[in-house]
Amino acid sequence: MESAVICRTEGVALIYAAGMPWEWPVGAVCAFVLALVATPAGVSGAVLLLPIQLSVLHVPSPAVTPTNLLFNVAAVPGGLLRFWHERRLVNTLTRLLVAGTLPGVIAGAVIRVELLSGGRAFELVVAGVLLPLGLWLALGGQRIPRPRPEPSRRAQCAIWLLSLTVGTVGGIYGVGGGSLLAPVLIAAGFSAYEVAPATLAATFLTSIVGIVTYQVLQATHGGTIAPDWALGAFLGVGGFLGSYCGARLQSRLPERALRRLLGTLACVVAARYVQTAATPTQSAAPVHATPR
Repeated sequence: MESAVICRTEGVALIYAAGMPWEWPVGAVCAFVLALVATPAGVSGAVLLLPIQLSVLHVPSPAVTPTNLLFNVAAVPGGLLRFWHERRLVNTLTRLLVAGTLPGVIAGAVIRVELLSGGRAFELVVAGVLLPLGLWLALGGQRIPRPRPEPSRRAQCAIWLLSLTVGTVGGIYGVGGGSLLAPVLIAAGFSAYEVAPATLAATFLTSIVGIVTYQVLQATHGGTIAPDWALGAFLGVGGFLGSYCGARLQSRLPERALRRLLGTLACVVAARYVQTAATPTQSAAPVHATPR
């Protein structure tokens, strides 16, 4: 027994002696916790992982953006797998969100690389939308929606336009968009149980398209646009486990608790955007050096 413990300890020591950065296991633990908390509300946690990557894991910008998308690709399937087993994944809302966010994330990635080195004014706008919605949901000031028929054609068009806009924002900031879509949809009267699978599915697919787009831009522009693949893999493993556990936990939580959870997350995300916008300009790095 003692020899087994010694061998196991020596194996861990050898891994670190071989040069495993401490950021990898720490990132996996952070990703697990964020996904566990965020998945029941229909959010991947990527927007909250972004500051951890920058300040704790020291991922350079703009590689942090596609690394965040890589986290979504690896982590979100855990929750989707659980929702699939519960037969809650495929519906009209999911199709509308995917149809809007896919073209949006391509446009956002191009805008990020070609035009933007920062987005402080827009971050304040996003915070101004999320904060009141988050407070409203967190304080329980809304009625629990009743079961209703499929949305009308006009409502479907509005949902598609919303998802297109959010997909563009997600491509710019390296998030799948669930943190923006979920509060708006729930405030519009959708149930948290139908919103969470739809927003996570849109997050997953748009993150794949976002990574591909960034890789194409990397090939044409040069610079550090590609994700940190090794760290992204560790983030993905932790996020996958947390996402699956979070999705399983959702079915055991009442609607009101889910809404308050989402409201709290929306307030935290809004505070994060305000903090980022208030950061001195020297912390904002350009996306890439444009070839002259």
